[in-house]
Amino acid sequence: MKKSSLSILIISLFIFGFIFPQDLEYVGTHKCQTCHKSNKKGAQYKVWAESKHAKAFDALLSDKAIAIGKEKKLALPPSESPECLECHTVGYGEGGYEVKEASFWNPAPEDKSAVKAMERMEGLKNVGCEMCHGAGNDYKKKKIMEGIYAGELKAEDFGLVKKTPEETCLKCHNKRSPSFKAFNYDERVKEIAHPFPEGM
Repeated sequence: MKKSSLSILIISLFIFGFIFPQDLEYVGTHKCQTCHKSNKKGAQYKVWAESKHAKAFDALLSDKAIAIGKEKKLALPPSESPECLECHTVGYGEGGYEVKEASFWNPAPEDKSAVKAMERMEGLKNVGCEMCHGAGNDYKKKKIMEGIYAGELKAEDFGLVKKTPEETCLKCHNKRSPSFKAFNYDERVKEIAHPFPEGM
Protein backbone atom coordinates (compact mmCIF):
# COMPACT_ATOMS: atom_id res chain seq x y z
CA MET A 1 0.00 0.00 0.00
CA LYS A 2 1.40 3.42 -0.96
CA LYS A 3 2.13 5.96 1.79
CA SER A 4 -0.48 8.38 0.42
CA SER A 5 -3.19 5.68 0.42
CA LEU A 6 -2.26 4.66 3.95
CA SER A 7 -2.39 8.29 5.10
CA ILE A 8 -5.84 8.76 3.55
CA LEU A 9 -7.07 5.57 5.22
CA ILE A 10 -5.79 6.65 8.65
CA ILE A 11 -7.26 10.15 8.30
CA SER A 12 -10.59 8.70 7.12
CA LEU A 13 -10.76 6.32 10.07
CA PHE A 14 -9.96 9.17 12.46
CA ILE A 15 -12.61 11.46 10.97
CA PHE A 16 -15.19 8.66 10.82
CA GLY A 17 -14.50 7.76 14.46
CA PHE A 18 -14.72 11.39 15.53
CA ILE A 19 -17.91 12.26 13.66
CA PHE A 20 -19.59 8.89 14.19
CA PRO A 21 -18.43 7.67 17.61
CA GLN A 22 -18.89 3.93 18.04
CA ASP A 23 -19.23 3.92 21.81
CA LEU A 24 -22.25 5.45 23.44
CA GLU A 25 -21.87 6.77 26.97
CA TYR A 26 -24.19 6.06 29.87
CA VAL A 27 -25.26 9.24 31.65
CA GLY A 28 -27.36 8.00 34.58
CA THR A 29 -31.04 8.07 35.46
CA HIS A 30 -30.85 11.46 37.19
CA LYS A 31 -30.29 13.02 33.74
CA CYS A 32 -33.54 11.48 32.47
CA GLN A 33 -35.47 12.83 35.45
CA THR A 34 -35.11 16.41 34.24
CA CYS A 35 -37.56 15.96 31.36
CA HIS A 36 -39.49 12.86 32.40
CA LYS A 37 -40.93 13.59 35.82
CA SER A 38 -43.99 15.82 35.33
CA ASN A 39 -47.48 14.30 35.39
CA LYS A 40 -48.32 16.30 32.26
CA LYS A 41 -45.65 14.41 30.32
CA GLY A 42 -46.49 11.00 31.80
CA ALA A 43 -44.38 10.94 34.99
CA GLN A 44 -42.09 8.23 33.61
CA TYR A 45 -39.45 8.92 36.26
CA LYS A 46 -42.03 8.54 39.05
CA VAL A 47 -43.18 5.18 37.63
CA TRP A 48 -39.55 4.03 37.61
CA ALA A 49 -38.82 5.38 41.12
CA GLU A 50 -41.72 3.38 42.54
CA SER A 51 -40.65 0.15 40.84
CA LYS A 52 -38.37 -2.65 42.05
CA HIS A 53 -35.93 -1.64 39.33
CA ALA A 54 -35.20 1.57 41.26
CA LYS A 55 -34.12 -0.47 44.28
CA ALA A 56 -32.15 -3.17 42.46
CA PHE A 57 -28.75 -2.10 43.81
CA ASP A 58 -30.02 -1.80 47.39
CA ALA A 59 -31.25 -5.40 47.12
CA LEU A 60 -27.59 -6.45 46.82
CA LEU A 61 -26.91 -4.96 50.26
CA SER A 62 -29.64 -7.00 51.97
CA ASP A 63 -29.02 -9.90 54.35
CA LYS A 64 -30.76 -12.18 51.85
CA ALA A 65 -28.37 -11.18 49.03
CA ILE A 66 -25.34 -11.60 51.29
CA ALA A 67 -26.54 -15.09 52.27
CA ILE A 68 -27.07 -15.99 48.59
CA GLY A 69 -23.57 -14.69 47.81
CA LYS A 70 -22.07 -16.96 50.45
CA GLU A 71 -24.11 -19.91 49.23
CA LYS A 72 -22.93 -19.28 45.66
CA LYS A 73 -19.36 -18.85 46.94
CA LEU A 74 -18.95 -15.44 45.34
CA ALA A 75 -15.43 -14.05 45.70
CA LEU A 76 -16.80 -10.58 46.56
CA PRO A 77 -19.90 -9.22 48.30
CA PRO A 78 -22.94 -9.06 45.97
CA SER A 79 -22.63 -5.25 45.70
CA GLU A 80 -19.16 -5.72 44.20
CA SER A 81 -19.61 -8.98 42.28
CA PRO A 82 -19.74 -8.84 38.48
CA GLU A 83 -22.23 -11.74 38.53
CA CYS A 84 -24.70 -9.49 40.39
CA LEU A 85 -23.80 -6.04 39.11
CA GLU A 86 -24.46 -6.86 35.47
CA CYS A 87 -28.19 -7.04 36.28
CA HIS A 88 -28.45 -4.67 39.24
CA THR A 89 -26.76 -1.64 37.69
CA VAL A 90 -26.66 0.10 34.30
CA GLY A 91 -23.94 -0.81 31.84
CA TYR A 92 -21.65 -2.71 34.20
CA GLY A 93 -18.62 -3.90 32.22
CA GLU A 94 -19.70 -1.79 29.23
CA GLY A 95 -18.60 1.69 30.30
CA GLY A 96 -21.40 2.15 32.80
CA TYR A 97 -21.41 1.42 36.53
CA GLU A 98 -18.06 0.62 38.15
CA VAL A 99 -17.06 -0.50 41.63
CA LYS A 100 -15.25 2.41 43.29
CA GLU A 101 -13.28 2.98 46.48
CA ALA A 102 -15.01 4.73 49.41
CA SER A 103 -13.18 8.02 48.72
CA PHE A 104 -14.81 8.24 45.26
CA TRP A 105 -18.26 8.51 46.86
CA ASN A 106 -17.23 11.43 49.10
CA PRO A 107 -15.55 14.00 46.84
CA ALA A 108 -14.58 17.44 48.09
CA PRO A 109 -17.45 19.83 47.17
CA GLU A 110 -15.03 22.19 45.42
CA ASP A 111 -13.78 19.37 43.14
CA LYS A 112 -16.50 19.79 40.52
CA SER A 113 -15.26 17.06 38.17
CA ALA A 114 -15.11 14.52 41.02
CA VAL A 115 -18.61 15.51 42.16
CA LYS A 116 -19.89 15.15 38.59
CA ALA A 117 -18.25 11.71 38.24
CA MET A 118 -19.76 10.57 41.55
CA GLU A 119 -23.24 11.81 40.57
CA ARG A 120 -23.01 10.01 37.23
CA MET A 121 -22.00 6.77 38.94
CA GLU A 122 -24.78 7.17 41.52
CA GLY A 123 -27.22 7.53 38.60
CA LEU A 124 -26.00 4.21 37.19
CA LYS A 125 -26.87 2.23 40.30
CA ASN A 126 -30.08 0.20 40.02
CA VAL A 127 -31.86 -0.86 36.84
CA GLY A 128 -32.23 2.60 35.37
CA CYS A 129 -33.66 4.02 32.16
CA GLU A 130 -30.60 3.27 30.04
CA MET A 131 -30.70 -0.42 30.90
CA CYS A 132 -33.74 -0.69 28.62
CA HIS A 133 -33.50 2.41 26.41
CA GLY A 134 -29.78 2.39 25.61
CA ALA A 135 -26.89 4.64 26.62
CA GLY A 136 -28.19 8.20 26.67
CA ASN A 137 -25.29 10.49 25.88
CA ASP A 138 -26.42 11.09 22.30
CA TYR A 139 -30.18 11.32 22.84
CA LYS A 140 -30.31 13.12 26.21
CA LYS A 141 -30.60 16.56 24.64
CA LYS A 142 -34.14 17.98 24.49
CA LYS A 143 -33.72 19.03 20.86
CA ILE A 144 -32.74 15.47 19.85
CA MET A 145 -35.66 13.94 21.76
CA GLU A 146 -38.10 16.39 20.19
CA GLY A 147 -36.72 15.56 16.74
CA ILE A 148 -37.12 11.84 17.39
CA TYR A 149 -40.71 12.16 18.62
CA ALA A 150 -41.59 14.50 15.74
CA GLY A 151 -40.33 11.83 13.32
CA GLU A 152 -37.56 14.11 12.00
CA LEU A 153 -34.75 12.01 13.48
CA LYS A 154 -34.31 8.24 13.80
CA ALA A 155 -34.08 7.02 17.40
CA GLU A 156 -31.57 4.31 16.52
CA ASP A 157 -29.15 6.91 15.10
CA PHE A 158 -28.82 8.29 18.62
CA GLY A 159 -28.80 4.99 20.51
CA LEU A 160 -32.38 5.28 21.78
CA VAL A 161 -34.47 2.14 22.07
CA LYS A 162 -38.07 3.34 22.16
CA LYS A 163 -39.73 0.01 23.01
CA THR A 164 -38.03 -2.51 25.23
CA PRO A 165 -37.82 -5.87 23.46
CA GLU A 166 -38.44 -9.04 25.45
CA GLU A 167 -34.83 -10.17 24.94
CA THR A 168 -33.62 -7.16 26.94
CA CYS A 169 -35.62 -8.25 29.98
CA LEU A 170 -34.66 -11.90 29.59
CA LYS A 171 -30.96 -11.05 29.87
CA CYS A 172 -31.57 -10.74 33.62
CA HIS A 173 -34.99 -12.29 34.26
CA ASN A 174 -33.83 -15.85 33.68
CA LYS A 175 -32.79 -18.97 35.59
CA ARG A 176 -29.26 -17.67 36.10
CA SER A 177 -30.72 -15.39 38.77
CA PRO A 178 -30.71 -17.06 42.20
CA SER A 179 -34.07 -15.45 42.97
CA PHE A 180 -35.68 -16.26 39.59
CA LYS A 181 -39.43 -16.73 39.45
CA ALA A 182 -41.45 -17.54 36.34
CA PHE A 183 -41.29 -14.51 34.05
CA ASN A 184 -44.20 -13.60 31.80
CA TYR A 185 -43.02 -10.69 29.68
CA ASP A 186 -46.47 -9.54 28.54
CA GLU A 187 -47.71 -9.31 32.13
CA ARG A 188 -44.58 -7.91 33.75
CA VAL A 189 -44.00 -5.18 31.16
CA LYS A 190 -47.39 -3.71 32.10
CA GLU A 191 -46.11 -3.20 35.66
CA ILE A 192 -43.46 -0.79 34.44
CA ALA A 193 -45.39 0.80 31.55
CA HIS A 194 -44.67 4.53 31.33
CA PRO A 195 -45.89 5.85 27.98
CA PHE A 196 -46.26 9.49 27.01
CA PRO A 197 -49.88 10.70 27.32
CA GLU A 198 -51.97 10.63 24.16
CA GLY A 199 -51.31 13.63 21.93
CA MET A 200 -47.76 14.30 23.08
